[in-house]
Parts: sequence; C-alpha cells; structure tokens
Amino acid sequence: MTALSAPAPSARPHLTRWLLRLHRPALYAWTALVLLTAVALALLQGPLADAAAEGWRQYNDCAFNTTCSYDQSAILRYKDWYDYATLAAAAVPFLAGAWAGGALLGKELESGTAQLSWAQSSTPVRWLTVRLATPAAVLGAGTGVLAWLHHLAWTAGRGRIHSAKEWYDVGTFHTGGPVLVALSLAGLAAGALAGLLVRRTLPALGLGVLLTGVIWGAALLVLPHLWPTLGRSGHGYVGAPSGSWTVSQGGNAAHYHVTYHPYAHYWPLQLTGTALLLAVTALLVLACFLVLRRLTGRAAAR
Repeated sequence: MTALSAPAPSARPHLTRWLLRLHRPALYAWTALVLLTAVALALLQGPLADAAAEGWRQYNDCAFNTTCSYDQSAILRYKDWYDYATLAAAAVPFLAGAWAGGALLGKELESGTAQLSWAQSSTPVRWLTVRLATPAAVLGAGTGVLAWLHHLAWTAGRGRIHSAKEWYDVGTFHTGGPVLVALSLAGLAAGALAGLLVRRTLPALGLGVLLTGVIWGAALLVLPHLWPTLGRSGHGYVGAPSGSWTVSQGGNAAHYHVTYHPYAHYWPLQLTGTALLLAVTALLVLACFLVLRRLTGRAAAR
C-alpha cells in the first residue's frame, strides 16, 4: 500500500505494548493455565508419584494375601492428576488456534481496527509481524516449561508406578517434549491464517481449531515413520519387545513380522517431529503474509 507512510522507528515497541494491553485477559488466562498445570506436574514428580509408588508396592506385597490392604486412592489420584495435566497441556495448540483466529486477527479485521492501524501507525506487514512474533514468544516460553515439567513427571513414575503411561502414549509423547512447542506454534499460525482468510470472529475461531486438528492428526500418522524402525520376524507370532512402540505387524502362521520403535528412539522421534512441525509452521506463516498482501492490495485498489 504505497499510500501509507512508513512508521517511526519506535513503532514496533509501541505496537507490542499495545497488543499486550489489548489482549491482557488472554495473557492472564494463559499465565494461570501455565502456573496451575506446572503446579500439578510438580506434584506428580514428588508426593503424588511417591504415594502411588508406595501403593503399588503394597499391592505387590498383597499378591498372595487376601487380608492385607493397599492405598488404592493414591494410585487413582496419581492417574487422575496425570490425565488432567496431560489434557491441559495437549489442549494448548487448539486454544492457540482458536484465539489467533478469533480474537487476535478475525476480530480486528471484522471490526476495521486493523485497517485503521494500517492507515495511521503501522504498515500491514509490521502489524502482522508483531501479531505473530509476540504471541509466539509467549506461547513458546510457556509450552517449553510445560513440556519439560511433563517429561520430568512421567520420568518420576517410570518403573515405579505400574499404571503409568507408556512413553509412546499419544498424550504423553505429544506433551512431554519439544513436539508440544512446535504443535502450539503451528496452531497459532493456523489460527492466524484462518483469521486472515475469513476475517470474521466466530468462523475464524472455528476454522483455526479445525486446521489445528488437521495438523495434529497428520502429525499422529506421520510421526512414527520419521525415524527408521527396528524389526523382528519368524514362524508363528512375533511381538515387539516390552516397552516398545509397535508400528506395524502382520503375516500368517508360517511367517510373522513386526516393526517397532524402542525407547531409545524417543528423542530422535521428538526432534524429527519438531523439525517437521516447525517447517509446517513456516509455510503457514508464509501463507499468512501472502494472504495479507492480497488483502491489502485489494484494499489499496479500492
């Protein structure tokens, strides 16, 4: 838009402060979610894990004694808290997609606030850059902390709590490493693209969630194939080693085969999955700027 004048050098800090002030309720809600989930994960590393492990020790001692008792409530309490904390962390990418589509971009484009900002204080490119970079920094920092604490919480129960999730469990894997950060950033970018495409609050919110779900589902399908698997074959049934992630299996009575990922593949899968999701995020961001260019070009022509 050649009719717009270049912003002052201090425009970017001004835009960042204004954006944080405008979305202060969302910032407070995000901080509360991170803090509450972090407290739950810290308890899962310490007292809750210790109590559940003791409950399982008591249960094992009672294997051949029908008159003894064990602390079943501690075992169930650990399971419930772990599920709640995992669900809270796993919901972050979808919340990011909904917020970016509805409140961050859709609402401003629908109300005309964005167009007013372009005409008075900022170029469209800088406007969008601030709206992507600032939430991405806040989101990346928060999800990084949650992923780290979640992995520590899972590690605290591994080998001690018989009902603890396996490392390849969908919720555990996608919230216990950098994949969670990359998924959240992809959700943010997908929501931003939805806001630019639809330019209406509620439809953009729904489309942002839908696109995030598509990315998440595609990641579930692709991720096991990002790193070479190990395999076994033989006559009759052949299973993967205990604690391994079975990727494929089949055959008949004469010959059977199975491919799997051992626990040693945990970090290679995390890192390759993160790299793929960050590449998808980069493509979504590029698409955002291309849509913005088309949008502002049309606005300038009018």
